[in-house]
Amino acid sequence: MKLLLDFFPILLFFGAYKFADIYTATGVLMAATVVQMAVIYAMERKLQAMQKATLVLILLFGTLTLVLHDDRFIKWKPTALYGAMAIALAVALWALKKNFLKMLLGAQLELPERIWGRLNVAWIGYCLFMALINGYVAAYFTTEAWVNFKLWGYVFPIVFLVAQGLYIAPHLKEDKPTA
Repeated sequence: MKLLLDFFPILLFFGAYKFADIYTATGVLMAATVVQMAVIYAMERKLQAMQKATLVLILLFGTLTLVLHDDRFIKWKPTALYGAMAIALAVALWALKKNFLKMLLGAQLELPERIWGRLNVAWIGYCLFMALINGYVAAYFTTEAWVNFKLWGYVFPIVFLVAQGLYIAPHLKEDKPTA
């Protein structure tokens, strides 16, 4: 259920694009994201900062796309989101000396400090990579190619998350049985 909810807006976006155009798909993406966030809020009684940022950026860039009838805005939204994430993680880590990943996930995962630090740096690199590759495709390829890239580009986060899981698995602290 959670996986379907996560991909709900993007799947509807692709369907709308294939049956209509980028502007219809943008409107569908905006509406589906609002519904997605409402369902998440109803289930969890809160939205994470990343979910709020995603909603705001989709509504902002989507509105600009529709009002100005210019698909560049929706195509550059992922670059803005990933770039902002990379900057936020980097500033928090190196300027504020805080690890946002540990703050967000520390209750679920018990890892050594050095592993949290490496994960944070890996996420900064991943977000920069995703921002740059999306920006490149958005700037130099057609809208059709960009939409196809968005569909098949889901390989990148899957590979990153699997690699991250393989990296942290040996460092997870096991629950000690109580006597």
